[in-house]
Amino acid sequence: MAKSSCFCVRIWPNTYRYFVRLCQHLYNFWNVTVKGCFVKKKEEVSSVDSIFHKEKIVVFGHTLKDKSLPLEQRAQAAQKIGLLAFTGGRPASRFATEYMKEVANLLQNEEMTPKVKILLIQSVACWCYLNPVSQKKAKHMQLIPILINFLERRSNSTKQSEIDENRLIKFWTCYALSAMTCNNLSIVNELKEHHVLKYHLHELAYDVWVGWPENFAEVLHFLIGLYRN
Repeated sequence: MAKSSCFCVRIWPNTYRYFVRLCQHLYNFWNVTVKGCFVKKKEEVSSVDSIFHKEKIVVFGHTLKDKSLPLEQRAQAAQKIGLLAFTGGRPASRFATEYMKEVANLLQNEEMTPKVKILLIQSVACWCYLNPVSQKKAKHMQLIPILINFLERRSNSTKQSEIDENRLIKFWTCYALSAMTCNNLSIVNELKEHHVLKYHLHELAYDVWVGWPENFAEVLHFLIGLYRN
């Protein structure tokens, strides 16, 4: 018992420091890599801005739902909805919710190109980023098993470009799941039920994450407590 207490005293300060550093990296990665590509500056959202966000979301929502349009165009609209959901705060994320159901449906389309998949995954990450309400709704939409499916898929291609594209899809999936999991116990518990997940994360953790501030396979592995097993 004494040895166990000593171990807890040593491990918890390290765990806490790692968690704080993780949250900071998630925030920095969002601002520099994701939001920096699309949004010049985040400002406080007034009621006028909220209406503006809603109007833009509705416009992009029509594009997203228009089945006559190319998938890439619809996915670009989905990504913009996700970004508006983040920059517009809670009201905008509520407006975006009805369109995220279409994103969930599209993510199950086997015929999508890697670029389209990544745009849709980015949309989910934006919508759920530090937003417990959106995270809960994403869970109810079964987005977690949909995303995990991307981690479980194996590429049979021998072309390096296709191998790299498949790897990038998995990297973005790890990031999206990390953003959704941070501070969300119910999602942590659901991820733990996917027993094979730890093997896929372990494999991805040994990959080279060039251009990423963190190895998000390792981060996700840590967040859901798989390091204990």
